[in-house]
Amino acid sequence: MTVVKLSFLEPVYAEPGPYTSVYLDTSRDSEDPEADIAARWSRLGEELIRQGADRDSISAVGEVVGADAEVPGLHGQAIFGAHGTLVMEGELPRVPRYDSALFSVLPDAMPLVSQYLPEIPYVAAVVHYAGPRTAGEVPVRGGGGGGVEDAGEGTVAVEAEAGTWPLSKVTLRTRLHRRCLVDQWHETAVRVGRELDLWARRLRADSLVIGGDVWASNVLARALPDRTRTQVERVAGPLTGRPGRTLLEEELDELFSGRIAEHDMNLVEVFLARRVQGRGAIEGLEPVVEALRRGYVEALLLNHPQAVRRLWVGPEAHQLAVYEADLASDGVRYRSPEDGSQALLRSLVATEAELVVIPEDEVPLRGGVGAVLRP
Repeated sequence: MTVVKLSFLEPVYAEPGPYTSVYLDTSRDSEDPEADIAARWSRLGEELIRQGADRDSISAVGEVVGADAEVPGLHGQAIFGAHGTLVMEGELPRVPRYDSALFSVLPDAMPLVSQYLPEIPYVAAVVHYAGPRTAGEVPVRGGGGGGVEDAGEGTVAVEAEAGTWPLSKVTLRTRLHRRCLVDQWHETAVRVGRELDLWARRLRADSLVIGGDVWASNVLARALPDRTRTQVERVAGPLTGRPGRTLLEEELDELFSGRIAEHDMNLVEVFLARRVQGRGAIEGLEPVVEALRRGYVEALLLNHPQAVRRLWVGPEAHQLAVYEADLASDGVRYRSPEDGSQALLRSLVATEAELVVIPEDEVPLRGGVGAVLRP
């Protein structure tokens, strides 16, 4: 389950609709990636014209298609335009399931939100060791007793990053590099530990992931302040880092798969407790939509974020309803049936509410929809 902060969508909704919403693969893993991206965009642009999008908005979107050449690996872009202007361009940490283009009253933003799941704040560190540690720790050559090899001047190097998974795969990350002689590592590890602790507290990290040499990483883990040491998770085996990619990318992908973030769990527990008490939590599309109209929702819970039935909407974010008659009775003149997820997202952003995505097999919700209400 995942809680999503939606404030990053505010620039999209700052402009009135209709919108052009484009999702496309912009990976550079083919023989001629620029030509491939141009061909994909050409097809999507033609689709937008067929749907009635204005050419100025199509041109504004087209100007930034493929402008993410510096992003490594498999990824994509989500681009939104309105009234001849670009309103937002977002990087997708995964290739979209398929390229798509939509001209609609509301922006098609839920696929972008879904790409940011599970949105786990973390700190990752890899500790590299080269050479003997101390004379007393170097194995005796040949297995005989008594002597030791010359310790030499071994070195320890540590690199660390802080980010939010999986968005950190396609965004700039806070990064640290330190190197020292092996006999200075205990002292250096204390200083590095303080920096990592500061990162973790600022980010409110759920996890501090450490990989690399066992001895050197053990020293670092022991040097961490108590509050951060309890968050340490270790990854073992040969590390698969690649230049320009997120530190411990493949290890984090496996580690965080299916992970439940602490903030997620807290909100879901609040929902479950209030549901038992019979107050402060609601289920079902109709009562939830009514609560959103009135600005009562603190967090919206969805089992299937991209499978919400169509809702009726008006020009303003609070103008949404299950039935057209509800908007008509409120005096809303311009109303239309739109994708339910698009309508819910607009209302959530406008009211600064949160979105919680939770699998149905973990917490089944009536109609796939629930909400924690504001006090």
